[in-house]
Formats: sequence, C-alpha cells, structure tokens
Amino acid sequence: MTITFVSWNCHGLRAHLDDLKTIANKYQPVCIGLQETYLAPSVDVKFRNYNIIRKDNIQSSRASGGVALLLLQSIPFKPITLNTTIQAVAIQINVKMLLTVCTLYLPPSQNVCQNELDNLLGQLPNPFILMGDMNGHSCVWGSSETNSRGEQIEKLISDHNLCILNDNSKTYFHHINRTFHTVDLAICSPSIFTRWNFTVGDNLYNSDHFPIILKHFDNSVGIPRRPVRFIFDKADWQLFTFYSELKSDMVQTNDIDTATEIVTRHILSAADRTIPKTSGKFPKQWKPWWDDRYAEANKNLNRAWNRFRRYPTTNNYVTFKEAKAVARRIKRQNKRNTFQNYVSTIQNNTPSKFMWEKVRKILGTYKIGHSVSILNNNGQILSELKDIANALGESFAKISNDESYPQTFRTYKMNEERKLLTFRSSTRKVYNTPFTFEELKIALDKSRPTSPGPDKIHYTMIKNLSENSMRTLLLLYNRIWLEECFPVAWREAVVIPIPKPGKDPQVPNNYRPIALTSCLCKLMERMVNSRLVHCLEESGFLSKFQSGFRHGRGTIDNVLQLETAIRDAYVTKKHLVSVFFDMDKAYDRTWRYGILKDMYNMGFRGKLPIFIKNFLMTRTFQVRIGDILSQKFQQYEGVPQGSVLSVILFIIKLNGIINHLPQYVHSSLYVDDLQIYCASVNMSFIERQLQTAVRNITCWANKNGFIISNQKTNCVHFCKIRGIHPHPEIFLKDTPIPVVSEAKFLGIIFDEKLTFKPHILNLKQKCVKTLNLLKILSNTSWGADFQSLLKIYKSLILSKLDYGCMIYGSASKSVLQILDPVHHLGLRLASGAFRTSPVHSLYVICGVPCLQFRRQTLSLKYYFRIKGDSEHPMYDRVLHPLFGTFYSNKKSYAPSFGHRMRFLIQDIDMENVDILAKEEETPPWTERNIAVIDDFSKQIKSLTPDSVYLQLFYSHRQQFSTYEAVFTDGSKTVNHVGSAVVFNHLTIAEKLHDYCSVFTAEIYAILKALHTIELQDIKKWIIYTDSKSSVEALLYSSRDSHPFVIQCIKRIYILKTNGHDINFCWIPGHVGIRGNEQVDRAAKTSVNKENFSVPLNDVNQTIKSFIHKKWQGQWDSQVHNKLHCIQPSIKGFKHTNFHRNIAVKLTRLRIGHTYFTHNHLLKGEPPPKCASCDTILSIKHIFSECPNYSNFRIKYFNNPSPDLTDLLGDAPSFKLFYFLTDIGLFHLV
Repeated sequence: MTITFVSWNCHGLRAHLDDLKTIANKYQPVCIGLQETYLAPSVDVKFRNYNIIRKDNIQSSRASGGVALLLLQSIPFKPITLNTTIQAVAIQINVKMLLTVCTLYLPPSQNVCQNELDNLLGQLPNPFILMGDMNGHSCVWGSSETNSRGEQIEKLISDHNLCILNDNSKTYFHHINRTFHTVDLAICSPSIFTRWNFTVGDNLYNSDHFPIILKHFDNSVGIPRRPVRFIFDKADWQLFTFYSELKSDMVQTNDIDTATEIVTRHILSAADRTIPKTSGKFPKQWKPWWDDRYAEANKNLNRAWNRFRRYPTTNNYVTFKEAKAVARRIKRQNKRNTFQNYVSTIQNNTPSKFMWEKVRKILGTYKIGHSVSILNNNGQILSELKDIANALGESFAKISNDESYPQTFRTYKMNEERKLLTFRSSTRKVYNTPFTFEELKIALDKSRPTSPGPDKIHYTMIKNLSENSMRTLLLLYNRIWLEECFPVAWREAVVIPIPKPGKDPQVPNNYRPIALTSCLCKLMERMVNSRLVHCLEESGFLSKFQSGFRHGRGTIDNVLQLETAIRDAYVTKKHLVSVFFDMDKAYDRTWRYGILKDMYNMGFRGKLPIFIKNFLMTRTFQVRIGDILSQKFQQYEGVPQGSVLSVILFIIKLNGIINHLPQYVHSSLYVDDLQIYCASVNMSFIERQLQTAVRNITCWANKNGFIISNQKTNCVHFCKIRGIHPHPEIFLKDTPIPVVSEAKFLGIIFDEKLTFKPHILNLKQKCVKTLNLLKILSNTSWGADFQSLLKIYKSLILSKLDYGCMIYGSASKSVLQILDPVHHLGLRLASGAFRTSPVHSLYVICGVPCLQFRRQTLSLKYYFRIKGDSEHPMYDRVLHPLFGTFYSNKKSYAPSFGHRMRFLIQDIDMENVDILAKEEETPPWTERNIAVIDDFSKQIKSLTPDSVYLQLFYSHRQQFSTYEAVFTDGSKTVNHVGSAVVFNHLTIAEKLHDYCSVFTAEIYAILKALHTIELQDIKKWIIYTDSKSSVEALLYSSRDSHPFVIQCIKRIYILKTNGHDINFCWIPGHVGIRGNEQVDRAAKTSVNKENFSVPLNDVNQTIKSFIHKKWQGQWDSQVHNKLHCIQPSIKGFKHTNFHRNIAVKLTRLRIGHTYFTHNHLLKGEPPPKCASCDTILSIKHIFSECPNYSNFRIKYFNNPSPDLTDLLGDAPSFKLFYFLTDIGLFHLV
C-alpha cells in the first residue's frame, strides 16, 4: 500500500467533518495535516480510525486558527513537543525510517518573526516534512508575484538547505476575486526529496483550499492491517452446525494436545466454510446520509466546478455557486432526516442490544483502536511494529520475572519451592468427579461473547454446536480432567497493549496488558471455577471481610463498614484513621507456588488442585499490534490475565493479608482493595495500632511476593472533635503515608468530615455530562419514544445516582438536594414535559419516585438482605447498632446505617419480619434432572373447554396409573396467604406470612409434598401443580433461585438417591380436576403457622408496596395539581404508540403546563388570559369551559363541556390534536 500524506486548510473541522471523510475515503492517507480547525480546547472531536494531535489557537476570544495532525491508529508515533508560539504540531512516524511530520498555519494578518521559524525548524528531528497553509506568495512555487511572507519562506528554505515539493499547481481559490493562488506548501529535508510525489486535489471540498497530496514512491512500505474477524451476523448457523459435527473418535486419541488440535481445526474449518470474514482493511468513513439524490447533486456540483476551472467566466461561477447551494441544502436535509429517523427507531420494543448499539453510535463511543507510541526503550528508539511489540512483551514478561521481586523474597521463594506439594491422594473427593453435561450447559450459558484467543474459536461458535458435538467436547474436557493433562495450546495468550491514561506512552512500562485466551479453555475453567468457589464457600476458607466477586456480597458491604465506624467514632468523640492501600501490579506478581501452597493447606487434593497446577504452569504470550505478533514470551509468575480462574486464585492468595492485624484494627478487602482503620480518643494509640498493622501487612506482602505502592497508599483522619489535632504519622517502609482530606474508596469519596459533599458534587458532574445524550435523543418534535428514553435514563444516569445511595444518603438534606435537579431534568427530557412542570407531576407521569423515596427503597432492600444473611460481616452492626443513647442525645450527628434503618422500619411497620435464610446452592457436580410430564400445555386454556381438560386428565391418569398422585397449590388474597398439599387420604394446609407471594405459597406446597413423600413407602409419584412458574423454576434453578426452589432440588436429589421416581406435571386450574379443586379449597382455608419467615424477594415487593403507599399519600396531598385531577393514582398512564411529537404534547396537556399557558413563568410576566372570557388561560378552560370553542368541542367530542379525565386519561383520542389544530393552538403546546 502506498504511504500517502494529505494537507488541507479545512476552514473549520467540525463544519467540514463530512468533507474530511470524503478525502480520507478517496486518498486513504496515513497522515492528514489540517489548518484552521477552529476548535476550542473544550471541544472533543473524534475521527474514526485516526488519532488526533492538535494545537488550538487560544489567543483569540473565539474559536479560530488552530492546527491538527490525524494519524492512522495502526501507525506507531511519537508526539514532538514544540516550544513555539507558531500554530504548529509535529509527530515522528516510521516509514522505513523515522520521519518527522509537521503541519503549521501562518495567518496572513499575523507577523511571524524569522527567528520563530528558525526556532521551529531547529526543534524538528531530521528528516522531516513541513506542510501547511503558509500564506506566502513566491515565483519559486508558482505565484505570479512574491510577498514578504514568501520572501521569509524562501529565506527559511535557503538557510536550512531544504527542498520544496510543490510543482507550481494552484492550491487556493479566492472566491471574491475568483483567482487561483499557491499558498499551501510542502517542504522537506533534502535526503527524502526524491522519495515523495506532490499533487494537488481537484476539489475544494467546501473550503477555499485544495488538499495537497504527498505519495511515497516506495510501495513496499507496509501499513499494519486489522486482525481478520468472523462476521457472525452473516453466518449460516444451520450449515455451521452440520459441518462442525464432532465425533467421539476425534477426542479418543492417545495425546491430549492432538485431540485438542483436531477439535479446534474442525470447528475453524466449519467456520471458514459458513461464516464470512472481514478483509482486514480499515473501514471507510461512514456517511449514512448519502443517498441517490445527494449523489446526483454532488455530481452536478463537481461538473459545475470543473467547467468553471477550465473556463472561469461569471456565468460558470454563478452556476457553480447555485450547484453548491443545492448540494449543501440537500446534504443538510438528509443529515437532519437521517439522524431523526435513526433516533426515532429507538422504541420500547427495540431489543436492548440494538438500542445500546444505537446509543453508543450517537454518543460517538464506537470502538476505536488503541494506538501505540514509538518507544524509548532505555534510550533506544523503537519505531518498527515488530520491535515495539517485542519491547512491550519483554516489559510485560519482566514484571512477572523473579527479578521484579525483592532479593529477600527471592531467597524465601527459592527455599519454599523446594518443598514438594503432593496433591495426589487415595481419599475420594466429590469435587474430583467427572464433569456432567449439565455443568457444561450452565458454564456455556454464563459465558459472554468475549474476544477469542490464539485458536480463534469464539463462544458464538461453541454455542452453535449440536448437542452431540457438545457431548464430544465434554469427553475431551473429562479426558483432560481425569488424565491430569493440560493442552499446551491453552497455555498461550495474545496480549493487546493499552496505554495507561495520563502516562508517557513512549515508556514500555506504561502499558496495560489485556490478554485473550482460548474460549475452549475458558469454558472448562468456568466449570472448574464453579466447583472451586463452591468448596471455598462451603468450607468457609475465605475471610468474611473479603467481598470481591462473592455471591451476595458487593462493594457496598465494605463501604458500609467504614461509614458505620466513622459515624460511631464521631458520636463518641473519637478519632478514626483509615489507611487505603494500593498493590503495585499485584495481578502480575501473584506467586503461583503460593497459590498452590494455600490450596494445599486448605485441604484440596486430587484432580481439582492438579488441574490448577497444570493451568498455571509455563504460560506464554505474544503481544499483538494490529496484525503484527511479537515473539513468544513466558509469564513466569502471576495469574493469567483474561482467564476465568484468575480472579478466585488471586483472592485465595490475598486471603491471608488481613489475618495478622492487631485487635483494635479493623479491615475490609474487595479483591485487592485493602482498607484498614482504627478508632480511639487517643491519637498515639491509633498510630501504634496502625503502625503495627502496616508492619504486619508489609511483612505478609514481603513473604508472598506483593509490593505495596508508596505513591498510591494514603490515609484520612476522620475527626469532629473541636480544636486542632495533629495528623497521624504512619510509615510504610520508612516513608510516611500521606494524610489526605478525602479518598475515593470503591467508587465513594470519603471526606474527613463525612459530609459526602465532594462525592455528590462529583456525581452530579458525571450525570450532567451524561444527560447530554438525553438532550440529543429527546427532541420534542422527533426522537426516541418515552419508554426508551426512560430506560436510557435509568441505565445511564439513575444507576449512577443509585450506587452507594444507602451510604451517601446520610448526608444533610441541603447536600442531597444538589442531585434533585439532575433527576428532574432527566425525567423532563424523557417525558418531554414543559420546563415549568411541577416535579410531583414528573414523578407520576414517568412512574419514577423522587430520589428520597428511591434511597429509602434501596436502603430497606439492603437492610433486609443483611438481615437474611447471618454470616454477613455487618450483620450485628446493622441489626444491633451501637451507641443508640449517644445518637439520641446528639441529634446533630448523622446516625449510622443501623439506626437510620430502625427509624424507617418503624415507619413502615416491618420491625418483626423474619427473613428466610438464603439457601446454599446444590454442589455443581450434582445431577439435577427434573422429570416433567408435559401433557396439558399444548392446549390454549382460554380456547379449551373444561370437559376436554378433564378427559385429557383421565387419559393421563390411565397412562400413569402406577404413579401415586399428589396435588399442590398456593393461594393469596388481601389478608391471607395459604399453601396446601393433597394426598389420597391426607391433606396438609398451612397459612404463610401475609407478605409472602403466591409463588412462595406454590413452591412451598411442592417442598411440603416432597418432605411428606420421603416418609411414605411408595416410590413412584407425580406432583401436580397449576403453577407453571414453579415447574419452570425447578427446571432452570440457579444459585439466585428462591430458597424453597433450592431446597426442593436438594430434596429431589435425596429422594432419587433413595430410589424414588419423582415427576412433575402442570395441570390447568379450576377446570374441575378433583384433586386440584380440593387442594385449592384447602389453601384458601389454611390456618396460621407460627413464625413463618419471608423470602427476601417477597420482602422487596412489600417494601415497594409500602414506599408506593407513602408516595401515593404524598400525591394525594397535591389537591391543586392539574395532573392529580386527571390521574389521582401514582400508577400513571398506559403506554401509547403515538409519535414523539404527539406524545410530548399529550404529556404536557395532562400535566397542564404548556407553552401557551405557562411560558409567562419563564419570562417573568403575568399569566395570559382568555381574550373572550378574561379568565386565566388553562387546559381545563380550553377543553371544557371557554364558550368560544364550544362548537369545536361538540364537533370532536360530542360534548360542549367534556371531562378532562375522559379526554386525557388512559385512552386519549387522537381527536384531541385535531381540535387543537382547528383552534390554532396545536403548535403552541
């Protein structure tokens, strides 16, 4: 491919972005130099596939001047810092040599000192190309006369012995004089003069400058390509499944590596035949607005321009200007219509995947490649991609090398690794049994479509294999497991280097490795991971203060622990000092033998630890930049990046870091985010305790190969005691730990007074920035529909407001109110409500409560989640909070979370609710085959007479006459929840807690039936239920399932082990089946059961109902609210399929705030009055009262005074808008 450079005065980059795309598509340049970009420093501009290095003109009060260099992302480069006032930027790139490219703009009205030009050239490394708009005229490059700027440039060329590449072609068109000039120049070092060809483009591209094009004569200079990828959207999956059929003999070879290679090759061969691939070229710049109409207009424009260039007459110029105006008008129309149509396709029924793809494209956050810089590797400049990849690979490998560890640890490591860990054992461990097909299916369902590893096998391919092929794959996995071998190919990874933000990209250490490993391997890892995690949790090996990646735990647990401790310290007049640690490259330095040693000490033996051992051995990787791969490097230590098992192995190794802390020092751990704290009235005591803790942590780290970062570790002194208090002095390896006024811990900013104001201000700033997307999408005349906008608001903004709100919700009301405008603006944009609309109306019209109610809801849910988990580290501190008397006596102190919740729970009367304890999942290796008889679901109940169902049931019972029948049912009414089981001669009925759901009643009845069956001698049973959801819950159970569902699964397994044959069958309810009718009556008349615990999901629904009652009470008080008169319930309105323009008007009419009724509030004017009635103008007056519009109301509504509830309620008529059009108010809504 030919190396091409382009230089162009674009006369405004944002205004001519489409023209730049046309230039990029036509010439495919490696580098583009732009002048007069007109960009302000605050404006962010992206150009697909290119990096932008720019210098904006900040000397002007408005955006003017400015230069930029656009470089293809696959090309390594090094920005050159220029110390000059001239508008210029420069970079170094590699085109078989290091070449400096500089673009500059010399304004015609600005005097440029010759010394400044000389100084600029003195800063450019040789050889270089200088190109840009220099506004100099000279006979040397084809001008008819020479001006002072031209003489300056001539002197510059002469003094520095440079060559000019121009060939006398004109580069500038003066529109006023209609003359052509040469002011855009390309100047280069003499050593490269003969290697470049100069031409000028034939089109102005809506600027007044032609682009100048430089082409390298050597076509052998390679440009990196993108890796070839499969295009799964165009795959023929039916054919793929056929060609990829795996036979069992493929994996029954003597060699695991051969079997793995055969499977990989076979799947790839099928993919090559049935799935198209990308070309590897960089895609062209996309212009979706381009259509046949514009193509014709553009053709006419080019024709008119070419005619004018050949014959520059006035008539031809007028024709050119007319053609240009037509093309510009069509282009603007097309761009507007295309964008409006694109946004309008975001509807409520749009699948989430496609909706978010559209949102990302509108945001401009499409995937852009990560460029790499020319590297400075210990003074050696590396510009070839292969050399750069090798240097980065060497840097990544060095981190995991023994040399990166301190000498003391290397000695300790060497001595420890001499001790042989024998994992083989004669004792049979259940976690070592072969994998089941169900485990494989669950693992595949949990897998996300991540990038493939070196073998190029993608999860999407695996998911489209046939069941027989999957069983063959399971054979391979079990061979690897049982034979204790590991495929060599699965130890390899491809690493993508990502530059660390804010770090010098020329330093190899300033890149983060993103590793891609085999998806076939990761699928097996996921099965092993499930077994390992289950064993760790069941045995209680992990510290209860470790919250990272554990089911039912999260970051908020650690944040709550710290917040509670700080609140308690404040109210008891204590100091609290918290130290926040940072591990330096902990993932890459994790000691592998240390992991195995910890697992050995935990008691792991057999296949599982041997698999982990083989998995960690001899890992290699190659760095990939574009389509260039480095040589292979070995990762000596550390857990493999990108692997499924890596996180839990990392957690195992870090598990002991907090085991040796002093008694009064507390800690929390989220993977490697370690935080410790100590509280006391005596600062000296705190210093001693924390210094001992830091020393112990450092000692542990030294013995386990971890390095704590001095630069990133800090501490905060939390204190509200009056007077001046010295900050604590705590040392980390003889370096004092800096004391800061605030620290960000797991996404929450803790300030020393715990006001949370810095956090809330930062949160508001992030949300306001994201709200710009809603402003784009929520045009009131066109745009995405209301439900989609609300979904986007909840996902992008409300989720940010929700995170940690149960913690920062303890801030003062005045601080919390900072966030209210963000919430209100989001709802207003989504609904299209007028700017003056009351906030209470916004809540109801959107179905989203105020932030206070939302914080209460999430806090209550979190409280009851802790209450249902007695093993939670904050269980006692939340359910039995300390210092109640202190908080009661000191009202100015914000109470801790437990006390805050106590007041709230009293308010909603949920003090005595017991939570059903969470049930541990059945072991992953347990068979969960649930037998279901599906004889009745084929009929549509609403279309099937009861007699048909009865006949079907009688036939069914004849077929299964050897099975005993048991019927189960659950019932829920306003004040009663019951559950019942009916056997042949036995009825069991129980009343459940009123907060339980009907699903809980149904599944509890099934559990009760299973318990009763266990006591019977009969072995063959069919359990009949009219709850489809219960049967489906048993079929698709997971660790997140209802506790009773998991108990049922465990009970079924025990019964099957004891020889029982248990089947489930759904039957339609209330069709006259005797057993079903009998159990239904029993459930409805069941008596009370003492102390029935409520499942957490049911409690959450109850919380939602209580909060809705509070919200409804608040809404009931809004008696003068216009929307309240139409909709007195907070349930809002049903969704309509109206166009955005109509939907917005309907919303405004319902709320009662429109442009013509309430615009006066924005202008500070008196309210408008009806011209004929002298009454204040309102929606009610227009639609029901004004005599002027009586005839129109009769015409459209058959009523001179219709009720607003009928007109604007759940079923609004489109006649509303015909009425408004006829009376001339439609456009004023």
